[in-house]
Amino acid sequence: MAWLHARPKPDARSRRGKEEPAGAVLSRLEDLKRKKIDPVMPPNPAPHIIGHLIEMGLTEAAGMGSVPLSWREIAAWQENTCVQLEPWEARLIRNLSKAYLAEGHRAESENCPPPWRAPVTQRELDIEEAQLRALLG
Repeated sequence: MAWLHARPKPDARSRRGKEEPAGAVLSRLEDLKRKKIDPVMPPNPAPHIIGHLIEMGLTEAAGMGSVPLSWREIAAWQENTCVQLEPWEARLIRNLSKAYLAEGHRAESENCPPPWRAPVTQRELDIEEAQLRALLG
Protein backbone atom coordinates (compact mmCIF):
# COMPACT_ATOMS: atom_id res chain seq x y z
CA MET A 1 0.00 0.00 0.00
CA ALA A 2 2.86 2.38 0.74
CA TRP A 3 4.17 2.02 -2.81
CA LEU A 4 0.74 3.00 -4.15
CA HIS A 5 0.41 5.94 -1.75
CA ALA A 6 3.89 7.30 -2.55
CA ARG A 7 4.32 10.38 -4.73
CA PRO A 8 7.29 9.46 -6.96
CA LYS A 9 9.96 12.06 -7.63
CA PRO A 10 12.88 12.07 -10.06
CA ASP A 11 16.36 11.62 -8.62
CA ALA A 12 17.47 14.99 -7.20
CA ARG A 13 20.90 14.47 -8.83
CA SER A 14 19.40 14.15 -12.34
CA ARG A 15 18.81 17.07 -14.68
CA ARG A 16 15.06 16.52 -14.48
CA GLY A 17 15.24 16.43 -10.69
CA LYS A 18 17.12 19.75 -10.66
CA GLU A 19 14.96 21.48 -13.27
CA GLU A 20 11.43 20.33 -12.39
CA PRO A 21 9.73 22.25 -9.63
CA ALA A 22 8.45 20.20 -6.70
CA GLY A 23 4.80 20.64 -7.61
CA ALA A 24 1.73 18.63 -6.82
CA VAL A 25 2.66 15.16 -8.02
CA LEU A 26 -0.02 12.49 -8.06
CA SER A 27 0.47 9.37 -5.99
CA ARG A 28 0.79 6.14 -7.94
CA LEU A 29 -2.72 5.18 -6.83
CA GLU A 30 -4.18 8.54 -7.94
CA ASP A 31 -2.40 8.19 -11.29
CA LEU A 32 -3.78 4.67 -11.80
CA LYS A 33 -7.30 5.83 -10.89
CA ARG A 34 -6.99 8.75 -13.31
CA LYS A 35 -6.04 6.26 -16.04
CA LYS A 36 -8.90 3.96 -14.94
CA ILE A 37 -6.51 1.10 -14.14
CA ASP A 38 -7.18 -1.17 -11.19
CA PRO A 39 -3.99 -1.68 -9.20
CA VAL A 40 -2.76 -5.24 -8.97
CA MET A 41 -2.38 -6.21 -5.32
CA PRO A 42 -0.51 -9.11 -3.76
CA PRO A 43 -2.40 -11.90 -2.00
CA ASN A 44 -3.52 -11.02 1.53
CA PRO A 45 -3.42 -14.07 3.80
CA ALA A 46 -4.57 -12.10 6.88
CA PRO A 47 -7.21 -9.55 5.84
CA HIS A 48 -8.39 -9.02 9.42
CA ILE A 49 -4.90 -7.90 10.48
CA ILE A 50 -4.63 -5.46 7.57
CA GLY A 51 -8.14 -4.23 8.35
CA HIS A 52 -7.14 -3.51 11.95
CA LEU A 53 -3.97 -1.74 10.77
CA ILE A 54 -5.91 0.48 8.37
CA GLU A 55 -8.49 1.24 11.04
CA MET A 56 -5.72 2.26 13.45
CA GLY A 57 -4.30 4.57 10.80
CA LEU A 58 -1.17 2.84 9.35
CA THR A 59 1.11 5.41 11.04
CA GLU A 60 1.03 8.23 13.59
CA ALA A 61 1.78 11.90 13.11
CA ALA A 62 4.87 13.17 14.87
CA GLY A 63 6.69 16.49 15.11
CA MET A 64 8.71 16.06 11.92
CA GLY A 65 6.56 13.61 9.97
CA SER A 66 5.13 10.16 10.46
CA VAL A 67 6.22 7.43 12.85
CA PRO A 68 5.11 3.81 13.27
CA LEU A 69 2.07 3.12 15.41
CA SER A 70 3.06 3.21 19.07
CA TRP A 71 2.19 0.55 21.60
CA ARG A 72 0.05 3.17 23.33
CA GLU A 73 -1.94 3.78 20.14
CA ILE A 74 -2.45 0.05 19.59
CA ALA A 75 -3.56 -0.39 23.22
CA ALA A 76 -5.94 2.58 22.96
CA TRP A 77 -7.46 1.16 19.78
CA GLN A 78 -8.02 -2.19 21.51
CA GLU A 79 -9.66 -0.48 24.49
CA ASN A 80 -11.90 1.74 22.36
CA THR A 81 -13.02 -1.00 19.99
CA CYS A 82 -13.25 -3.82 22.57
CA VAL A 83 -11.09 -5.94 20.28
CA GLN A 84 -8.45 -7.89 22.18
CA LEU A 85 -5.49 -8.65 19.93
CA GLU A 86 -3.23 -11.60 20.60
CA PRO A 87 0.32 -10.48 21.46
CA TRP A 88 1.64 -11.75 18.13
CA GLU A 89 -1.07 -9.78 16.29
CA ALA A 90 -0.13 -6.55 18.09
CA ARG A 91 3.57 -7.12 17.29
CA LEU A 92 2.70 -7.86 13.67
CA ILE A 93 0.62 -4.69 13.37
CA ARG A 94 3.47 -2.61 14.79
CA ASN A 95 5.97 -4.27 12.42
CA LEU A 96 3.63 -3.71 9.48
CA SER A 97 3.40 -0.03 10.42
CA LYS A 98 7.22 0.17 10.45
CA ALA A 99 7.40 -1.61 7.09
CA TYR A 100 4.77 0.75 5.64
CA LEU A 101 6.90 3.77 6.57
CA ALA A 102 10.10 2.22 5.24
CA GLU A 103 8.46 1.29 1.94
CA GLY A 104 6.91 4.74 1.68
CA HIS A 105 10.35 6.34 1.85
CA ARG A 106 11.83 3.84 -0.61
CA ALA A 107 8.89 4.29 -2.99
CA GLU A 108 9.47 8.02 -3.38
CA SER A 109 11.95 7.18 -6.14
CA GLU A 110 10.16 7.16 -9.48
CA ASN A 111 12.20 4.09 -10.47
CA CYS A 112 11.11 2.06 -7.45
CA PRO A 113 9.40 -1.18 -8.55
CA PRO A 114 6.37 -2.43 -6.63
CA PRO A 115 7.45 -4.72 -3.80
CA TRP A 116 5.03 -7.50 -4.69
CA ARG A 117 5.88 -8.03 -8.33
CA ALA A 118 7.20 -11.43 -9.17
CA PRO A 119 10.78 -11.60 -10.48
CA VAL A 120 11.18 -11.07 -14.20
CA THR A 121 11.44 -14.38 -16.01
CA GLN A 122 13.77 -15.15 -18.89
CA ARG A 123 10.73 -15.46 -21.16
CA GLU A 124 9.63 -11.92 -20.29
CA LEU A 125 13.14 -10.67 -21.03
CA ASP A 126 13.16 -12.48 -24.39
CA ILE A 127 9.79 -10.96 -25.36
CA GLU A 128 10.96 -7.45 -24.42
CA GLU A 129 14.18 -7.92 -26.35
CA ALA A 130 12.28 -9.15 -29.42
CA GLN A 131 9.96 -6.14 -29.26
CA LEU A 132 12.93 -3.77 -29.02
CA ARG A 133 14.67 -5.46 -31.95
CA ALA A 134 11.49 -5.19 -34.03
CA LEU A 135 11.19 -1.51 -33.15
CA LEU A 136 14.83 -0.53 -33.54
CA GLY A 137 15.75 -2.91 -36.34
